[in-house]
Amino acid sequence: MSVALMWEARAVDGRGEELLAWVRAQVLEREPVRRETLRAPQDRVLVITWWDAEYDARLPELPEPPAGLVTRAVHRWRFEALAEN
Repeated sequence: MSVALMWEARAVDGRGEELLAWVRAQVLEREPVRRETLRAPQDRVLVITWWDAEYDARLPELPEPPAGLVTRAVHRWRFEALAEN
């Protein structure tokens, strides 16, 4: 089974590049099958990691960014990959 973890944060206005650099510097306790980092307007950063694991497996996740760097708590989602028909 393949599981995708999504992590999304919004930086304080004007600190998007700093949040992006912080995210890129984070090392997980083990490597996922795949990791992508994306950005969007309003200084948003999204990280998606893919894992060969059961849906409810304990998996390493990115932590909360330092206080003052983001406008709110990180949003996190977990998805199960489905076979294409």
